Amino acid sequence: MGVRGVAVVTGAGSGIGRAAAVALGAGGFAVVAAGRRGGPLAECVGAVEAAGGAAVAVPTDVADAGAVRSLFAAAVEWRGRVDVLFNNAGVMPGAAVVDEVSDAVWEEAVGVNLTGAFYCAREAFAVMRAQDPRGGRIINNGSVAAHAPRPGSIAYTATKHAVTGLTKSLSLDGRPFGIACGQIDIGNAATGLTEGLTAGPGAGAGGEPSFDVAHAGEAVRHMASLPLGANVQFMTLMATAMPYIGRG
Repeated sequence: MGVRGVAVVTGAGSGIGRAAAVALGAGGFAVVAAGRRGGPLAECVGAVEAAGGAAVAVPTDVADAGAVRSLFAAAVEWRGRVDVLFNNAGVMPGAAVVDEVSDAVWEEAVGVNLTGAFYCAREAFAVMRAQDPRGGRIINNGSVAAHAPRPGSIAYTATKHAVTGLTKSLSLDGRPFGIACGQIDIGNAATGLTEGLTAGPGAGAGGEPSFDVAHAGEAVRHMASLPLGANVQFMTLMATAMPYIGRG
């Protein structure tokens, strides 16, 4: 299989990011795995290679604009272009009502979930706009919290609502340059981030239902694999019985 393109995945060391990196690598994309922790990134690269793909690890703090510039420079140096960004890195603070949310918790959520997503989108957009052939695709990881929040989640919910605005603006700004942007809103993929909220498929009183994170990776690969003339603008992927429609 020839290389279908170059995909940058943030938050690739674990959870949805790792699942997406493996799925993209298996689907023929050369994967640039970004995240804050070198060890998990190395494990991600190994998993991509075991799936038959090519990958390189670039340790990156997405809340640092300089680090994000270096990430995309490394991607271009490695493969000459960027075709896909999966804007996935994020944090989910613990549950707290509004007056219990500290400055530090709020600032970290905004810094990673929103500002970091903007920094990555900005650099990807610049590369995609200038490269030849021009264009590419940005996929933002939203959340069902961008539509229907849980109680005690104001920092997470506010930033994920903002990601939807980022997606819409990128979609409009990208049209003249062949840059597509879509968003995947995931509910209860079984990852470390959702521990305490979920208790496995079909869960009842012990926690909300969840689903295998590999399905999230496959969904991202589907979005990434479309020709640039087609786009999944918004996709909601969730455990069938999770409390979302009407919140249960």
